[in-house]
Amino acid sequence: MHKIYIQDVTLRDGMHAIGHQYSKESIKEIALALDKAGVDAIEIAHGDGLAGGSFNYGFGKHTDWEWLEGIADSLTHAKLTTLILPGIATIHDLKKAREMGVESVRVATHCTEADISPQHIAAAKELGMDVGGFLMMAHMNEPAELAAQAKIMEDAGADCVYVTDSAGALMMDGVADRIKAFRDILKDETEIGIHCHHNLSLGAANTIVALQHGANRLDASLAGMGAGAGNAPLEVVAALLNKMGAEHNADLYKLMDAADDLIRPLQVRPVRVDRETLSLGYAGVYSSFLLHSEKAAKKYGLDTRAILQELGERKMVGGQEDMIVDVALDMLAKSKS
Repeated sequence: MHKIYIQDVTLRDGMHAIGHQYSKESIKEIALALDKAGVDAIEIAHGDGLAGGSFNYGFGKHTDWEWLEGIADSLTHAKLTTLILPGIATIHDLKKAREMGVESVRVATHCTEADISPQHIAAAKELGMDVGGFLMMAHMNEPAELAAQAKIMEDAGADCVYVTDSAGALMMDGVADRIKAFRDILKDETEIGIHCHHNLSLGAANTIVALQHGANRLDASLAGMGAGAGNAPLEVVAALLNKMGAEHNADLYKLMDAADDLIRPLQVRPVRVDRETLSLGYAGVYSSFLLHSEKAAKKYGLDTRAILQELGERKMVGGQEDMIVDVALDMLAKSKS
């Protein structure tokens, strides 16, 4: 068994929850609190990864470089990590992040598109980085086929490959089946990661199920800060690990304090399971579509749940945020016909 490795995503996935509006001061304060609490890695970037700030995804309050500035020199334990999506971030962006002290990167693709990742994975390895492959919307690919995608990332040099439940749509057996399929095909030395959203209230449970079937890199965020109903709450995951007697580096009480004192006051829209975020998991829709769908629903007088259901039926995936307005207009026209 690989040692449990906890990666915090409060400062990357958590960007979605507040429209990518973290201040530089908040980023540093939260990163230092996480470091003192003993997490193994802290991921910082726009919610859609390096260079994600755009009309389509939403512009950040700062650039990635402003958010990352000075963080690496302040950390005493945790690795500074980031995330990139091929086609959005470039290898030039990756090199700049490395120069700023980023030690680890996840290369993220849709769950059927691992073949666009090898160039970025190879470049990161050449830079001496720890590299994870990140297969998003994992519920949209069957276990064996998803594992074949993971193998592409492993062959390109990834140290770890993640089952990424971006929609929070997987049930516990779905997580178990995908982790087992990874373990069957990947080398023993390749680590397996799990990234769960909480839209069906299973984020923490699915994380533990993944651990029990062979995953060792566990994503979570303070107070669940993340897209949709958020990620597996980090303090809850730590408490569960403690109750299991599992060995890890995180301090539960320090995580609890950071969640309540630093994160919850920033949540303008509460990160929780409610009618809209539950609809994300129920329809199998990308969690970061939430705020975009709510905005479209308000503008055109529609029910956010109906928009999300339609997006799910059309099998929309990350990167198609600009299509949400088109879907809303189609629904509006249909309602008037």
